[in-house]
Amino acid sequence: MANNAVIVGAGIVGLATAKALAELGWKVTVYEKSDFSVGASIRNFGMVWPIGQPSGKLYDRATRSRSIWKDVCISTNSWFEEAGSLHVAQSVLEVEVMKEIVGAYERERKIHWVEKDQLKTNFPNVNTQNALGAIWSEEEVIVESRNVIRSLPAFLERVYGVEFKFNQLVTEAYSGFVMVGSKRVDTDMVCICSGADLELLFPHVYAQHLTKCKLQMLRLVAQQSNHRFGPAICGGLSLIHYKSFGVAQSLPLLKEVYELEYPAYIAHGIHVMACQNHLGELTVGDSHEYGKDFDPFDKAAINELILDFLKKIAIIDDWRVIQTWNGVYPKMTNGATELVQEVDKDVWVINGLGGAGMTLSFGLAEEFAKQFA
Repeated sequence: MANNAVIVGAGIVGLATAKALAELGWKVTVYEKSDFSVGASIRNFGMVWPIGQPSGKLYDRATRSRSIWKDVCISTNSWFEEAGSLHVAQSVLEVEVMKEIVGAYERERKIHWVEKDQLKTNFPNVNTQNALGAIWSEEEVIVESRNVIRSLPAFLERVYGVEFKFNQLVTEAYSGFVMVGSKRVDTDMVCICSGADLELLFPHVYAQHLTKCKLQMLRLVAQQSNHRFGPAICGGLSLIHYKSFGVAQSLPLLKEVYELEYPAYIAHGIHVMACQNHLGELTVGDSHEYGKDFDPFDKAAINELILDFLKKIAIIDDWRVIQTWNGVYPKMTNGATELVQEVDKDVWVINGLGGAGMTLSFGLAEEFAKQFA
């Protein structure tokens, strides 16, 4: 007889955990408080981003997740693009830092330095009036998260027999059972994968390990004549955001320069990125604000900062904004990359992946599930 597992939350972490356990023969039921996933898992770029992960366990986890994403998208008939990424240098110091990064990783990754004249020829969407060169990585994949996250439950039901209980709120979780309102549901294991809502079920665990991050993003209209944007494009500010870039010896100096030249961007945690979906629309962002609670409103000034910077590095046909939004995700306060903790016998919290949920969740879920094989 198969063991039973209850998953709380149908975002990417919950879906990945459900898949990993079901593949090992567990009978899995997922409870989601909404009619469908509406949180951070659909409020992102859809970037699967190995370049942002340092070598070793996290990079391996990212590449494993990328492989699973490709399989899942094919199985669910969901769009994805192996677009790769460009990090564009606009200063001599950024060139120095980026070349150090390429030198550190070029033997183990598909990563290259591209000179300015090559950018003009091979990547026409880069604004070469300002660009001095770029890191080109071939490894990044783009999915349309707001579509594929909603397609995954039907796939998991069909292929693995995972049962989904939407619009049902788990109010308490204990060893051996959960409460769904006034109803007790017995189970062998509970996995709490509910993002920032963890503070409602286990406020002491949340307070000990996590804070919240609010990000602000935009979407631009579909580009003219079905024009494809090519690789996701990033500015130099991303260099101080991702841990993988810490291999560059000149990075601390660059951070000091940014603090002088881009104080508003640093204050709002902005690092500018853009990628294109299957409709030709461009997803653009983003800012990072940390704290316990936030006002719910988007700030026009942040959007303007993001778009002003993007215009320096990218050539875009149509800059009309069709959507703006914000999302909130939990992030570890101690700098760790995830929280996987047994908070009661057979009650597990899987949380705290920060902005890397799309990149790391599938791989992390497999690692977690293997201990129960």
